[in-house]
Amino acid sequence: MAEGDLSAALARLDEITRRLRRECPWDREQDERSIVPHTVEEAYELADAAHSGDDAKLLDELGDVLFQVYFLALLMEERGQGSLAEVADHCREKLIRRHPHVFGDRAAETAGDVVRNWNQIKRDDERGGEIFGHIPETLPSTLYAKKVLKRAADAGHDHRPDDILLAAVKQVVEAGEDPELALRRAADEYRQQVEEE
Repeated sequence: MAEGDLSAALARLDEITRRLRRECPWDREQDERSIVPHTVEEAYELADAAHSGDDAKLLDELGDVLFQVYFLALLMEERGQGSLAEVADHCREKLIRRHPHVFGDRAAETAGDVVRNWNQIKRDDERGGEIFGHIPETLPSTLYAKKVLKRAADAGHDHRPDDILLAAVKQVVEAGEDPELALRRAADEYRQQVEEE
């Protein structure tokens, strides 16, 4: 797709988002708190599409998530607290800051080097050196636990947790899997097993 085509497509999405906000009674009533549950649901549907291998479904769900970004940015714009352009610029600046091996003078030969650089930048520059910093309380518990374990390990605290559930999350993460997806898959397998009995 040519750059002009991309710009035109995004401008059309912006236009329809603004029209919905003006003319649709449901869209007019929304704010960040009421729309975010839909955003979270769309993110899960996107994850499902990505894991399904169905490109048509992935294209559809990417569009739903993109609309959520446009809509939330419009809500910020209405309050005078930001805009889609500011969201894009902030994202671009963050990506540059977190990729000094591409845009700066730090070396990274492997994906592991990139991850170590990324984690150090987040801890030092964005969390003021704090081990944990802010972790959203609205995360599903397995993802919250994964973040706590990861940040502790990045700071040199990599011992086995005493709690059986936290230890299970740690074991799944160490196996290279996402605990939320692994638990869902295990539940689905158990469900199928029960249904076949």
